[in-house]
Amino acid sequence: MKSKNPIRSWEITSESNYLKRRDFIRGTALVAGGAALSTALPAAASPTGQKLETVPWPGSTDEKMNSWEDVTTYNNFYEFGTAKEDPYRNAQNFEPQPWTVEVGGECGKPGTYAYEDIVGPHTLEDRVYRHRCVEAWSMVVPWVGFPLGDLLKRFEPNSNAKYVAFRTLHDPERMPGQRRPVLRWPYREGLTMAEAMHPLTLMVVGVYGRVLPNQKGAPMRLVIPWKYGFKGIKSIVSIEFTERMPKTSWNMSAPHEYGFYANVNPEVDHPRWSQARERRIGAGLFAEKQPTLMFNGYGEEVAHLYAGLNLRKYF
Repeated sequence: MKSKNPIRSWEITSESNYLKRRDFIRGTALVAGGAALSTALPAAASPTGQKLETVPWPGSTDEKMNSWEDVTTYNNFYEFGTAKEDPYRNAQNFEPQPWTVEVGGECGKPGTYAYEDIVGPHTLEDRVYRHRCVEAWSMVVPWVGFPLGDLLKRFEPNSNAKYVAFRTLHDPERMPGQRRPVLRWPYREGLTMAEAMHPLTLMVVGVYGRVLPNQKGAPMRLVIPWKYGFKGIKSIVSIEFTERMPKTSWNMSAPHEYGFYANVNPEVDHPRWSQARERRIGAGLFAEKQPTLMFNGYGEEVAHLYAGLNLRKYF
């Protein structure tokens, strides 16, 4: 399928160049006593937003977490711009409340649900995951959320429900990145029912024990820790149970580069870069890259979901 987009992903600043620029800024800030960085990214150094009542999750990784600054100022959220710092800069005035989610398709309880109704019955857990994005970089993020499957059960999906489709808010007035045809808006994503019901798949409403910042996908987003970051759709307004595999935004835009499954697989290179090694954000320009782990290190928990599936073909 040929994309009609005038802006291609390879026209956007590469990960390596961005990291060099970011580390240069960090170095300048140190020389100048922090003034350069604080001017570029005001109020980014410490957590902000309402605190959430949470309980710890025993399955969290013991790896060192990235800083609040790393987590909240280096993001992919094209609805607010294509540069990594754009979401932080452009989403500050976005108002994510009130919020509703439309639920439909192959289920017994379709309808329009308020955010409070979706989040209210669930226990919010602090889950620290390795989180990988589209390119070969990673973070360790202390997400706050609850298993997506616990939510989906409430809508009573029927036997025809083989997949779950999600859609992001489409509002170019509030999301300035949608004024440019970088993707076919609104953003769409999907999972198999087995993936959606897996206990590692989260509906996330916060980070670092506080409500989810706008640039991270407020007020609610997905996190699927064994998949690349673009599967973690943000600012969700629609959940639909479907019998057929749903269309997804990056797959529609560049099907030879972005598959439906998007499992972290170091043995399958992206057409324009290797995915065998990764650099931890915040480690510094000269930090050695580390090997990328199959399924982002969660193979023991999720590999059975793909038994018999050719992961080179179904990437």
